[in-house]
Amino acid sequence: MSLQELLTPPVIWFLIGLALMLLELVIPGLFLIFFGIGAWIVALLLVFFDMSITAQLLIFGITSVLGLLLLRRFLKEKFFKEDKLSQGSLEEEFINKIALAESDLSPGIPGKVSFKGTQWSAVSDIEIRKGSRVKIIDKESITLKVTSL
Repeated sequence: MSLQELLTPPVIWFLIGLALMLLELVIPGLFLIFFGIGAWIVALLLVFFDMSITAQLLIFGITSVLGLLLLRRFLKEKFFKEDKLSQGSLEEEFINKIALAESDLSPGIPGKVSFKGTQWSAVSDIEIRKGSRVKIIDKESITLKVTSL
């Protein structure tokens, strides 16, 4: 059996769909997967029905765009909702907790604080002396905003 005999329209659409789904892993965004599914729907229909290339492209476009419009938001909320929750719980781990000033902190001059055995960059709106206990009031990236107790 030659390669030309193997590359029938259903196989070609299946391979296009597979390539699009694999590209979704490289280019995340929950976008290309719908076009991959659209290609697989065309491949499945071609197994049972003989269609012109125009009909194939039309079905591919309609199923891909409909899937994208109807399911993308739902799937994105379902699968990526945990990131928002974990971000909130991560901030809760810091806010209103007590740390120890490892260096002097002055308004506009960052310093260091020790929290849970790790040194963090910290900023304060008031003068804080080394060795003072401080309260974490905010976290921006890897910098903690603190105030004295």
